[in-house]
Amino acid sequence: MDEVAMPRSPNAQAATEAKVGPVDWLSSSAEREQLKTAVNERPGALLGPVKVVHAFWLAGMSCDGCSVAVTGATAPSVEDLLIGRLPGVPRVVLHHPVLSIESGDAFMRNYELAAEGKLNAPYVIIFEGSIPNERLAEERGGYWCAMGSETVPKPIPTTEWLSRMAPGAAAVIAIGTCATWGGIPAAYGNPTDSMSVMDFLSQQYLSALGLPVINVPGCSPIGDNFTETVSAILLFLNGLGPLPEFDELGRPAWLFSQTVHQRCVRAGFYEEGTFAEQYGDKECLVEIGCWGPVVQCNITSRGAINHVGGCMNTGGVCIGCTMPGFPDRFAPFYQRPPGTIVSSTTARGVGSFIRPLRRMTMRFQNRETRWDQQQHVPSGWGKVREPGPIEKTVHFFYEKVQYLNSEQPGRTKRAETYRDGYEVPGVVEGASTPPERRT
Repeated sequence: MDEVAMPRSPNAQAATEAKVGPVDWLSSSAEREQLKTAVNERPGALLGPVKVVHAFWLAGMSCDGCSVAVTGATAPSVEDLLIGRLPGVPRVVLHHPVLSIESGDAFMRNYELAAEGKLNAPYVIIFEGSIPNERLAEERGGYWCAMGSETVPKPIPTTEWLSRMAPGAAAVIAIGTCATWGGIPAAYGNPTDSMSVMDFLSQQYLSALGLPVINVPGCSPIGDNFTETVSAILLFLNGLGPLPEFDELGRPAWLFSQTVHQRCVRAGFYEEGTFAEQYGDKECLVEIGCWGPVVQCNITSRGAINHVGGCMNTGGVCIGCTMPGFPDRFAPFYQRPPGTIVSSTTARGVGSFIRPLRRMTMRFQNRETRWDQQQHVPSGWGKVREPGPIEKTVHFFYEKVQYLNSEQPGRTKRAETYRDGYEVPGVVEGASTPPERRT
């Protein structure tokens, strides 16, 4: 039996058309935006003068992994940006070769309007993938990466679109390591002479807002890193926030200022000099190929998607995919990095001394004071070994060193009165002091 659809009410139809214009989803979305009300009256950002911003996605030598990563972002999500749900952040009209509904001439019309300066709204360029040297391909009558064509059937390289649109863009954002640093397509021996967006546009490039190329690296990048950076830039564009802090290479400083190792869930093992010997071990992964101590990335603290996963969090080693030297300077992968000869050997030496002291302190701190008084641990799960005389002696003198510049646990002082009149009553000598410290 055929499904019976309820007819739409005239009011619902009118409300939809008021928001999205004529319901012709296959026409140019940029032209649909121009058919709406004046720019300052358009539905979009909940605050601020700029209501709508166009985002033009261009792809070079890419595997489309960056697009996949961004669609998985959650904080904020792509949907948050597309419907203008974030206060102060303009609604984003996304023009993406894969995600856009329109195609053919209608899709390319969006890019033509931007290149001709006829959008009547700000726009940003998002470039995914490295930029090949199209002159090399043209010499042989071909091309590397193209989108659309001129009047005659001649493909237009995406690098040409970038050259046409970059001068008028509010910002140019390179997403993924291929776009930010050249990545795998620009590795040693490649036939394309590929390069990054920053290399292609040169150091002199400034956007219409006076911004150099913004780089969000990763192979693939964390989707949240990208959408968060875009949101911060759009708040700046709307005059509702300062220009975010970027480092000397154009990376969001708040996302890439720390190394993988500094936020890694396995970093404590490194400090104590214990290392994994094979994949699947729980210890630090440096000895089996992890470059985390020198790689700037927040994957261990943020996770891959929705704060879940991440290379080292799930047992994988860091191969340096966010760094400009990737992949050449980090190959061969999954082998012990050369610097570990010094660093891990030092960590082993220090850890062999620190680790036993910490385990001893752990054993004593794993005891109730009542258990010390009764010399018995009433656990039905297993036998808890009582510390012997030698261990108690070592622990006694070690605690003296531990508490040289701090007060020991347990109250032994007499009554005290502070400047504001607050009084701390005294206690009976030893009443709140662990048995081994009583005199």
